[in-house]
Amino acid sequence: MKIVFLGAPGSGKGTHANFVSEKYGIPKISTGDMLREEVKKGTVLGKEVEGIMESGGLVPDDKVMAILKERLKQPDCKKGFILDGFPRTVNQAKMLDGVADIEFALFFDVDREELIKRLSGRWTCKDCGEIYHEDYKKPKEEGKCDRCGGELYQREDQKIESVKKRLDLYEKETLPLLKIYEDRGVLRKVHMDDAPIEENAKKVISVVEERFAE
Repeated sequence: MKIVFLGAPGSGKGTHANFVSEKYGIPKISTGDMLREEVKKGTVLGKEVEGIMESGGLVPDDKVMAILKERLKQPDCKKGFILDGFPRTVNQAKMLDGVADIEFALFFDVDREELIKRLSGRWTCKDCGEIYHEDYKKPKEEGKCDRCGGELYQREDQKIESVKKRLDLYEKETLPLLKIYEDRGVLRKVHMDDAPIEENAKKVISVVEERFAE
């Protein structure tokens, strides 16, 4: 099961990738998470990409592919994997073709205004990275993480101007991917509305099961 989850930042693809990963026993791989880990560790790569990520820009393809190639060589990827938010550009999709044969691409469709609301309301723990939201997931104590007590702050890419920039970039660079996977006959779409997360999770699992039952 070699799967790609596509969708704008805030569309829910990461959350639902976790559910699908658990159900099928295949890893969820987020290049964004891996790059943020490089930044946190202060590696050479992390220092190179930190400014780009904070401004909401796209990290150069060769740097993303370098860490992705190594990750896909790990034993837990033998049965398959879920790529969360990668590829982001047509060029990345072409580069990915040389590494993995994608069997299924699922697009998470969400209205732009809803995405802005979701993304600009996010706050992150400085210590453990847990994410909260002003409307959907408030901490028990304002400004403090429930898990570790760390201070909550807004990353640069969570501030509204950066959010709008990220969505503009997504619409320009990532939406063309839909035609690529549609032409290959492996694309499915799911509209992520404001239903309870459990209902949306059932909807996603159903689409995945339908695809691999064919």
